[in-house]
Amino acid sequence: MLARGGLLAAAASLDAGWPFAAQARPLAAFAGTRRIDAALKQAVTSGDVAGVVAVGATAHGLVYEGAFGKADVKAGSPMAPDTVFWLLSMTKALTATACMQLIERGRIHPNDDAATYLPELAKPMVLDGFDAAGKPRLRPARGAIKVRHLLTHTAGYSYSIWSEGLGRYEQATGMPDIATCKNAAFTAPLEFDPGDRWQYGIGMDWVGKLVEAVTDQSLEIYFRENIFAPLGMANSGFLIDSKQKRRVATCHARQTDGSLAPMAFEMPQRPEFFMGGGGAFSTPRDYMTFLQMLLDGGTFHGVQVLKPETVALMMQNQIGALNVHEMRSSQPAYSHSFDQFPGQPHKWGFSFDINTQPGPNGRSASSISWAGLLNCYFWLDPVRKVTGALFTQILPFYDPKVVALYGTFERELHAGLA
Repeated sequence: MLARGGLLAAAASLDAGWPFAAQARPLAAFAGTRRIDAALKQAVTSGDVAGVVAVGATAHGLVYEGAFGKADVKAGSPMAPDTVFWLLSMTKALTATACMQLIERGRIHPNDDAATYLPELAKPMVLDGFDAAGKPRLRPARGAIKVRHLLTHTAGYSYSIWSEGLGRYEQATGMPDIATCKNAAFTAPLEFDPGDRWQYGIGMDWVGKLVEAVTDQSLEIYFRENIFAPLGMANSGFLIDSKQKRRVATCHARQTDGSLAPMAFEMPQRPEFFMGGGGAFSTPRDYMTFLQMLLDGGTFHGVQVLKPETVALMMQNQIGALNVHEMRSSQPAYSHSFDQFPGQPHKWGFSFDINTQPGPNGRSASSISWAGLLNCYFWLDPVRKVTGALFTQILPFYDPKVVALYGTFERELHAGLA
């Protein structure tokens, strides 16, 4: 039932055309391996997760890699560091990186009007309630949407999972949800004027459109040429091939009795647009390579993806006096209410959550983090120079059992390094 984690071999063969294997480095000796292994193994044994992968690294390289349980319980295939996971909102960090590359090259500026590149954003409308018949009332927005608004979730856009208003708008108009990858989802109105507050939403999907408009390339091709190929991330993208599909971890839904029921899940493979806010897949090894690049100031194995000053800018507060707040669920089947640091002020960078005080499980103040809807999580501590990520595929988001396991992993990783 359990696949051994901790000391999995890290060597793997190269796909043709990729400069090096992202995972082809031996794991360092690490004092916390046994304790983390035990926690992950117990989570599988108790049924908290069907399978899980956790990966941790410092500036010196990988220190932990563990995979336990089954990627596919029915087929009996074991979970592994090269199991394929749907990233959902962990895609946003990739899209932000693509946009920051264009900012480095002078092709975009954060303070530009987004309509300069995307004319459809020239006259945004704000949802101003509903009339007695349930018809939406709209008004013109006060002010233009800037590129930085899209990068920081301050443009006024939202997600229906965490917005009753947008959910009601979808029902009243028939507008599709953004996860359908249909262009009609971009007709969504704002819920407040640009810059007025922070609200998690489809801004990063617009950033994906912006990258495509500026480069005249699809996001799939741009990511491949400018992020994935340079970093050796051969198992990441939007369009999944047949071999990768056979390695996808089964998604599960948490039942009312705490058990897990398998469910079908796949992002659209004939999309009308590539969803920069949540459409990509990857593996724990690939994604950790990306995180190590950020941890090392934009460079990995001598390949520079971003400049150090750009990475530093991404990890700084970009919303001023505004604060990140709890994302209150309006669709409990998809997400619990979510706040990584309740009772603490936290900020947003380009494009990460930033805790302004030390985290409860050992991370330093000014660390960055985020997550994906299927209960994947990562953090990066630029002070202690450590990053970690935990991968499952479970709905609803912010599952208490997975969150507890994520906390244990972080604590034990820091303890082992100490």
